[in-house]
Amino acid sequence: MCPRAVLVGFGRAGCGLVIATVLIYFYAVRISVGDGNPFDYFGYFTNQTSLLASLILIATGVLVVLGRSVPPALTLVRGIITAYLLVVAVIYNLLVPGTGSAPPWVSALLHVVFPLLVALDWLLVGDRPRLPWRRLWMLLPYPVLWLTTVLIRGVTDGWVPYGFLLPERGIASLLVHVVGLLAAIIAAGALVWAASRSRGLYVRAAELSPHRA
Repeated sequence: MCPRAVLVGFGRAGCGLVIATVLIYFYAVRISVGDGNPFDYFGYFTNQTSLLASLILIATGVLVVLGRSVPPALTLVRGIITAYLLVVAVIYNLLVPGTGSAPPWVSALLHVVFPLLVALDWLLVGDRPRLPWRRLWMLLPYPVLWLTTVLIRGVTDGWVPYGFLLPERGIASLLVHVVGLLAAIIAAGALVWAASRSRGLYVRAAELSPHRA
């Protein structure tokens, strides 16, 4: 196997392990100070998608190191998560910078560094088939479910992860932000789908093939 392919595999798995460790550690910190409600901590779209992305990176990284093919379904999920992280980075850095209770370096890691690394991985490494445009709709079920849960919590127990989803802002404001968020996810997904048509600028698909001598 190409040395660069091995580097990619270990890089993905290592990055995933670091992010998962950071998320679990700070959840343990929240528990230690009596604020360990998992529905609050993992209610943040950032925490959910970062944890999912870390698990996917670990899985794909291990497969690459073992010289095995990454299943197309797993690549599709990685593409979806990549789009989510792009939106996380844009919304946090443009709309709600500096919010949250996490230390600044954790916010920078989750909202800048990690999305950038995941996006570069997708762009530079060619071990992904072309994602079919007919599956672009698959970006929507997860955020729609998340938004529904968050809005229900907002009107029942008053908790929302982000201020722009507060019920007291009114129906019109909520609709604008919900539609805007879903539109941003589709736009980010379109970029990810388009990038899947490139061969990879750093490692080509052939270099990651398990049948390569």
